Amino acid sequence: MGNTKLDAYKLLSFDKLSSTQDLAHDLINRHEISGKTVIVAQTQTAGRGRYNRTWVSKPGNLYVSFIYKIQERDPKLSYAVAVAVAETLLSFGLKPQIKWPNDVLIDGKKISGILIEYSLSFVIVGIGINIKNCPTSLEYKTAKICDCINATPQDVLNVLIKKLDKWRNTDFALVRERWMDMAIGINQTIGYQGKTAQLIGLNEQGALVLRCGANYILTYGDEISI
Repeated sequence: MGNTKLDAYKLLSFDKLSSTQDLAHDLINRHEISGKTVIVAQTQTAGRGRYNRTWVSKPGNLYVSFIYKIQERDPKLSYAVAVAVAETLLSFGLKPQIKWPNDVLIDGKKISGILIEYSLSFVIVGIGINIKNCPTSLEYKTAKICDCINATPQDVLNVLIKKLDKWRNTDFALVRERWMDMAIGINQTIGYQGKTAQLIGLNEQGALVLRCGANYILTYGDEISI
C-alpha cells in the first residue's frame, strides 16, 4: 500500500483489493476520509459495475475510486465524469464515444466504465479503464488503450485527475454540450423498456430525453439499447 499526495488528493495505492469502491465505503464509514481521496489498485478480486455486474480486473489497467465531499447528490455529475474520461482518452490520441449511461467506447468497443455511489456526505466515483488488457465478454466487445498507443496506469491517472477537476467544476451547459458531441445514438432509434424511441439528447436538468411517437420521455438512469 502507498499513501502519498497527488494534485491536492490523498492517494492510496494497493497491489490488490477486493474493490476500490468497497474500500472507499469502508473508509468513509470509519470516518477516515476528510478530503479529496484517490484509491487505486493494480488488480481487484471483486470489481463491480452497475447492478453489481462483475468488472474483470486484470493487471495493467486502471482501477480507481475518487472520493469527494458533497453538500447534496448531483444527478448531473455522471455527465461530467463521462466527459472527463472521454477527454482523457482523447488526450492519448483515441477517438472516444460516450454510451448512456456509464460507458465509454472506442470504435464501438467498451474501454471504460463508470460507477457513481454515495455514502454519508461523500460521493464515490469509480472508474475502470482498459489500458493493457481487455476482458472478453459475451455481451459486448472490448478495447484497450495499448491497441493504439503505449501508456501506463499512472500516465492515464495523471491526466484523468486533471480532467475530472476541470469538468466537475464546469458549468453544466458546457458539460451537456460536450457530452452530446461525443454521445452515440443522438437522433437515432434506440430501445427503451421493450419499445423503440428516438434519442433526442439531454435537457438542462440532466435528464435523457426520448421521443416515443408524439410523447416525450425523461429518464435519469434507466438503461437503453443502442
